[in-house]
Amino acid sequence: MTYSYDPTKIRAKGKDRMRFELGDTQTDGGANTCALSDEEYEAMLSDLKDGKKAWLFAKLAVLEAILIKMQYQVNTKIDVLQYDFGERAQRWQKMYDDLNKQVLAIASIPTLSPSIKNTPPYFYKGMEQNPRAMHGAKELPFRNMTS
Repeated sequence: MTYSYDPTKIRAKGKDRMRFELGDTQTDGGANTCALSDEEYEAMLSDLKDGKKAWLFAKLAVLEAILIKMQYQVNTKIDVLQYDFGERAQRWQKMYDDLNKQVLAIASIPTLSPSIKNTPPYFYKGMEQNPRAMHGAKELPFRNMTS
């Protein structure tokens, strides 16, 4: 597994930008300092579509994968040496919760499909007029409401 980060590539949507946005940029220590490997990031981002929503959903999925991976890391104390992974997991959990609220808010806003923009409107002016009532027949008051 490889662990790399190139800050010059954070403009392009890919593993480097995801590492930057999640703060997972300390790649010098490999698996000891990184949450996920390059291959894991690339696998999660392989079917990424265009758009802000897709990026946020992918980011949420990556955070979920990080949290699942961190479940198995426990705090350890050996004499004076202490490894505290709980604080690290809490930071990722807070980031996940905040992003989940943002994604739920965006997902709850209804949007129109682009194909709907090209269809004619269902309602139009004069649609309630009866064409048979206009051609010499006795006109009733409810037959011509728009004039």
